[in-house]
Amino acid sequence: MKTLTAAILVAGLAAPALQAAEVSADVTDRDGNRLGAVRVHDTPSGVAVATLTLNSVPAGIHAVHLHETGDCSASDFKSAGGHVAGDRAHGVMTEDGPHPGDMPNLTVKSDGVGEVEVFLPFLNVSEHLLDEDGAAFVIHEGVDDYESQPAGDAGERIACGELTERTQ
Repeated sequence: MKTLTAAILVAGLAAPALQAAEVSADVTDRDGNRLGAVRVHDTPSGVAVATLTLNSVPAGIHAVHLHETGDCSASDFKSAGGHVAGDRAHGVMTEDGPHPGDMPNLTVKSDGVGEVEVFLPFLNVSEHLLDEDGAAFVIHEGVDDYESQPAGDAGERIACGELTERTQ
């Protein structure tokens, strides 16, 4: 019996740990300048976390969102499609919101740095970001008003990053 218990214990320790889904992107502006990175991962609680580490972003308040297509090839970044929306409305100020890809506005100081961690309670990385056409992170020129449909009246897209799966 001791041998069987020890064998089960050793087998359990040797088994690979379950890894939460995780994606990341290098973010670039319209001129191709690298502005930093974004990482999004699932957590054991079921709430995804996005970590934004950005620099050289124009000072001010900017809307930031996860978009439904992993394509930043268009000069205006519209190739990234709309927000990762699921079956929810845009914005925290709407009854059926927010979208899984909605994030709070990002304040960038005069040094161009914007860093924040954001909880995304309606986002599932595998389901929403690792589908057939991928997903992207987008920085908008203006502020998200958290209620205008479908995207918060946030203005032009000024930066984009194609999210790709991270493996350990």
